Amino acid sequence: MPFAPSSRVLDLRLPDRVPGGARQADRDLLAQAPKSYLDTTHFDTVRFPPPEWATSAINRASRDGSLAYTGYRGHPAVLESVAARVDDVFGLQFDPSEELMLTPGTQAGLFGALASLIGQGDDVLLVDPDYLFSERILRFLGARVTHIPLTAGASPHPDLNRLEDAFKRVRPKLFVFSHPNNPTGSVYSPDIMAAIAELAVRYDAMVLVDELYARLVYEGTPYVHLATLPGMMDRTITLVGPSKTESLSGYRLGVVGAPAAVIKGIEDIQSITSLRAPAYAQHVLMPWLRDDHEWLVNRLKEFHKLRAMTVHAFEKLPWLTLHMQNATCYAWPDVSALQQSDTVISGALMREGAMLVSPGYQFGPSGAGHFRVCYARDEVEWAQALERIVCVLNRFALAAGLPGRTA
Repeated sequence: MPFAPSSRVLDLRLPDRVPGGARQADRDLLAQAPKSYLDTTHFDTVRFPPPEWATSAINRASRDGSLAYTGYRGHPAVLESVAARVDDVFGLQFDPSEELMLTPGTQAGLFGALASLIGQGDDVLLVDPDYLFSERILRFLGARVTHIPLTAGASPHPDLNRLEDAFKRVRPKLFVFSHPNNPTGSVYSPDIMAAIAELAVRYDAMVLVDELYARLVYEGTPYVHLATLPGMMDRTITLVGPSKTESLSGYRLGVVGAPAAVIKGIEDIQSITSLRAPAYAQHVLMPWLRDDHEWLVNRLKEFHKLRAMTVHAFEKLPWLTLHMQNATCYAWPDVSALQQSDTVISGALMREGAMLVSPGYQFGPSGAGHFRVCYARDEVEWAQALERIVCVLNRFALAAGLPGRTA
C-alpha cells in the first residue's frame, strides 16, 4: 500500500500559504543549493561558540553514569538551580517541583505546551509574523488560528485593537507570541505589554510567550516579562533557554515555566515523545545565568557591530525598507517593492548568492515580501554575503525599473 500522510501532516504543511505548500517550498529551495552555500537561518556557532562553562559542565556530567536518567521533568537539582537563576535574572518565580520543566530545546517545550492545551477546533490567536513553527504545530493539532498582525512602521507591535476584537469575537483558548519577536526582533514597550496583560485578564485567556531571545536585547531597551505583570503568573506559559544567547542549540535544552496544571500536561506529552531533556546536557543549566554578565555584554557588543554592518549594506538599496530592531540577531528586510514572490527571491539568493535565507511565507501571511537573515556570523564572511545579497536584489530592482544601488 502506498504511503499516504494523515490529514494532520498535510495541514501542517500550510498548503494555503504558497503553491504546493510551505514544506514543499522549503524543500524546493534546498534543492537549488550549490555545492557550498552560507546558511543564514541560524547563528554561526563557530564564530560564536558556547561559553567554556558549558563544555566543562557537560563533560563532568557525562562521566557520571548515574546521571543518565532523570524524571520526565528533569533532574531535581537542575530544576532548583534554574528556578533560582530565572528568579535572579528575569524576576520570574517558579516552584521548581511544580511549575518548571526541562525540555529537549524550546521547540519541544512549545510543542508540549500547545499539545497539552489545544485540541481539534480550539481557537488560538497568533501574532503575525511570528516564529515559523508555531502555526505549523497549531495546524497539526487541529486548531483554528486567528492572526493578530503587527503594526507597520519602525516599532512593530501587536495591533491592540485587532487583539481586543479577536478576544471578544473568538474567545480563544490561547494567545501565542514570541518576545522579542521572531522574525522582526521587535521588543514590545512596557505599555504594550501591560495592555496585552490587561486584555488577557479581562477576557480570561491563557497566553504562551516564547522568550528565547529575552537576553539578546541591546543596551537601553526596556524589556518586560509578561508573567511578572499583574494577574499573569497563573495564566502565562513562558519559554526560555540557552540555545541562542549562549550558542547552545546543539545541546537541546529548553525551559518551560507555567502553572502546575499545565506542567503536568506537558509532562504527559514529553513522556510519550522524548521522555526527557538530554540527561547529561541538563547539567549545563546548573551554571547557566550565573556570573556571565561581562561575557554577555561583550557578545552583545560584537552583535551590535554586525547589526550596523547589516544596516549599512541594505541602505545601498533605496527602494528597500528595513526597520532594524533592538533585539535578536535578525534582519527582516521588506523587498515587496520588487513585486516578486518569496520563492523567487529566496531561490535567486540561493542560486546566485549561494546563501539560504528564511523566506517570509514561513512566518505568517503578512511575511510575504520579506525574508529573514541572521547576522550573528563571521565578520569577513558576512561582509561578503551582504555584498552578494545586495547584488542579487539590485538585479531584480533594475529589471523592475526601481532605482539602482548607491555607492
